[in-house]
Amino acid sequence: MIFRIGVVADTHMPRMAKQLPSRLTEELSACDLIIHAGDWSHPDVFQALSMLAPVEGVIGNADPEELKQQLGLTKVIEVQGVVIGIVHGHGSKGTTEQRALQAFKNMDNIQCIIYGHSHIPVLREERGILLMNPGSPTDKRRQLQYSWGILEIEEGVLSGRLVFHGDKN
Repeated sequence: MIFRIGVVADTHMPRMAKQLPSRLTEELSACDLIIHAGDWSHPDVFQALSMLAPVEGVIGNADPEELKQQLGLTKVIEVQGVVIGIVHGHGSKGTTEQRALQAFKNMDNIQCIIYGHSHIPVLREERGILLMNPGSPTDKRRQLQYSWGILEIEEGVLSGRLVFHGDKN
């Protein structure tokens, strides 16, 4: 059986969109878990995602105090035997990806790091760790398309893909 995880970040709602894109919500409703890597911007996003599947996440630099009390800056979860680190990646030294790697540098068992902040989709492996930045489903900035990620775990094996979408509806 395949365990599916929807991965989003940088929704920046309601400033960048009044609602989640319909294609995104369709995909997330077929997931067993949703991970949000920060910059929700409003607690309503957590509630909307929670109606689709269980949600794990961290805060980013654009999140209100209410979310800061509910979620931490970093989180480590184990899903189907796979250890996943979650961080937004904001800060002042190095690149977003370097800060994400730094957040979990002392953890030998991390198999995947999910981060956001840059709005630049990334899916690659480094030193045996799958790195994923899902981009943003609502604020593509200089990217050609909106994006999010899907992770799948089957018999302890993790794989991922990025999903690109031309508009935020």
